[in-house]
Amino acid sequence: MSLPNDPAILLSVVNTRLRDRFDDLDLLCEDADIARDELCARLERLGYQYDRRSNQFR
Repeated sequence: MSLPNDPAILLSVVNTRLRDRFDDLDLLCEDADIARDELCARLERLGYQYDRRSNQFR
């Protein structure tokens, strides 16, 4: 599964997949073949951080 490059679309896609398909970020990253640190860094540039309790970027 490839992830979009546009940051706003990336955020939407990641949060939707976390809600609908994956119990945690590590599973999504494994499926998308992306390093967790890389994905988090991309979304942190927008001001979002992963919240484990809600399983989404906020």
